[in-house]
Amino acid sequence: MLIKRVSGKSTPVSLGRLLRKIVTACGFAVVCGSAFAESGASLDETARLLAGMPVTGALSGFTQDQRWKGHAAAMDNAWKTKEYFQLGPIATWMGSHAPDCYRSGGTMYYMFSGPDFLYAYAFFPNASTYILAGLEPVGQVPDISKMSSDTLSVNLSALRNSMTTLLITHYFVTEEMKASLGRGNLSGTAPILYVFLARLGCTVLDTTYVHSPAEGVRITFSHNGRPQTLYYFKTDLSGGNSAFLRWCAARGPGVSLVKAASYLMHGEGFAGVRDFLLGHSTCIVQDDSGIPLRAFNRNWALEFYGRFIPHGEKFGKYDQSALAEVYHRSPPPPELGFAFGYWWQAERGLLILARHR
Repeated sequence: MLIKRVSGKSTPVSLGRLLRKIVTACGFAVVCGSAFAESGASLDETARLLAGMPVTGALSGFTQDQRWKGHAAAMDNAWKTKEYFQLGPIATWMGSHAPDCYRSGGTMYYMFSGPDFLYAYAFFPNASTYILAGLEPVGQVPDISKMSSDTLSVNLSALRNSMTTLLITHYFVTEEMKASLGRGNLSGTAPILYVFLARLGCTVLDTTYVHSPAEGVRITFSHNGRPQTLYYFKTDLSGGNSAFLRWCAARGPGVSLVKAASYLMHGEGFAGVRDFLLGHSTCIVQDDSGIPLRAFNRNWALEFYGRFIPHGEKFGKYDQSALAEVYHRSPPPPELGFAFGYWWQAERGLLILARHR
């Protein structure tokens, strides 16, 4: 038996009937239905507990454990720092420099994202649908109500470790995330997505695992009573016009974020996703590791902010002469007010704002 939300009420429905309805309505195959249907904990309680936030339901007993209190204190401190140095300044900057993009209520694309819903929401909080994609596995969030306090403590420690680089800087290191989460019951991107949703003040309503157009998860959530949808897909973005990109195209044009993307779209191996973003975005916010300047035609208006500081050994092979020329010819405003791209210092951040004419 699963619990289906109908107009804010919980109504029991059979598993088979619910799956058939989801397949019919959404056009993709479902691996399993709403998570934790038979546990005493709601999805939102689970997300809040993982995020180190107070809960009053079935999981509240865990919050009396000193180890959970230590987790909560660490998350509180990290979040306050993140809000002060990153999330707040980003909201202010977007509201001032790109209010049309910031207010966009359609689809939001974030390729090469991993589980970084945090920055997707920071730049575009009003999107109705978020589509994130990366190589990191979807993973799972098990029924925490059946865990012991010792097991939960070990898992929360691994969860914090998996997010350390993003919370200190502003991007994930995939190998760090895999190494940390691989040691516990909380695996992949799903628990990290839960933490970000809870900390951003969102209420998790439903989680559905899917396997078409790729292995993924769909999370329905609300913020201030407004329903929104988050997809994360584990998929290889190399190659041409894939089934995943065709699925995305059916979601219509949207706004896009590209950050810490390893300059992959500078080569032809990722021409498919590069062309998709150029063909299905009304606005693109990116750093210099995203779409190369040569790929933007006259239909795009480009604005440059922050400082251009060439990367050294790791990314030095990628041609940045066009960007260097822009900064030499007419230096943009020197500081964004927040860190962006691979540089973790605010004074080194570079942001390119591209609007389709």
